[in-house]
Amino acid sequence: MALAFAQVPSARVERALVAGPGGTGASLPRGWQVLEPAHPFPDRAAVEAGQTALRLARASRDGWLAVLLSGGASSMVCAPAEGVTVEDKVAVSRALMDAGAPIDALNCVRKHLSAVKGGQLAAAAARSLTLAISDVHHPIPDDPSTIGSGPTAPDPTTFGQALEIAARVDGVPTAVMRRLERGAGGEVHETVKPGDPRLAQARVLVIGNRRTALDGAARRAETIGYRVAVIADVTRGEARDAAGLFLARAEQAARGPGRPLCVLAAGETTVHVTGTGKGGRNQEFALAASPDLPSLGRAAVLASAGTDGRDGPTDAAGAIVDSTTLERANRAGLDWKQALADNDAYPFFAGLGDLIISGPTGTNVGDLQVLLLA
Repeated sequence: MALAFAQVPSARVERALVAGPGGTGASLPRGWQVLEPAHPFPDRAAVEAGQTALRLARASRDGWLAVLLSGGASSMVCAPAEGVTVEDKVAVSRALMDAGAPIDALNCVRKHLSAVKGGQLAAAAARSLTLAISDVHHPIPDDPSTIGSGPTAPDPTTFGQALEIAARVDGVPTAVMRRLERGAGGEVHETVKPGDPRLAQARVLVIGNRRTALDGAARRAETIGYRVAVIADVTRGEARDAAGLFLARAEQAARGPGRPLCVLAAGETTVHVTGTGKGGRNQEFALAASPDLPSLGRAAVLASAGTDGRDGPTDAAGAIVDSTTLERANRAGLDWKQALADNDAYPFFAGLGDLIISGPTGTNVGDLQVLLLA
């Protein structure tokens, strides 16, 4: 997004900050500040990015603040609110993720621990234009207040809701609970709400989403000779449950006329980590699907991968399985049932050489599932 924006002739950029994964700074104009914060949990570089973004917003009051926003910004642009540290934010994010909290619940808490999220970045500027690539699919698709925790969009959620979410999870730091309790009691200013005059000249446009990925994949599959079936519903919920639902729908599509078939779906699942593994929703989705692939009655290959190149706290984008996966795993001494029970799909697929490792892709519209049937 930054590379494309830099090539717009009419965009006279005075100062710029780009916060993204490794390699982001290649070919950007000289003088643009580039930071490479951690993901999915913030670090000191993320805090620097958040503080710098606020400074740029305040300095833009005689012009426009342009924000190029995508999923991942929640961790990569981080400005902890008063009384909260970046370590506190890491701890609560980890606790919520391990508990399988959906993205809207996670972002509700994040916004109320931040000085930049929940519309606060746009409120610091006079006028702003946000171009967003959406990885938000539920409960409101492409909801600007959820993409990157909505730094330039009004936030309808409250401290009370954030407190209720955090109270249901173990491992939340005391400082976090104290801030949420103070906010719920009216002692701390809320995030920026709908109708706030500070956002009167803040515009958000969604320029890419899961449909963009699905349409591109469908065009490519048709080009190489596949009949394409697209599952319209968003892939969501627990990864292992979503895998079974996906295969049930794929089986229905496979009953159509001949020709090799490509079944596509997109969205974002969750993993409630109860075992000793790292998690990784795409890897768990693929592992949970592997026992049922032979029952499709045709040679089958399934891939599930994050479009940003990262699957949870791993360096893989996801994994690939086929009709022979379990047979090969047995020969290699790998136990798929134990791996699934431990939320430990990564070493299972590493042992088979079936991890998808792409590195950062420079975009993020959620996860994509691709099933090929001969």
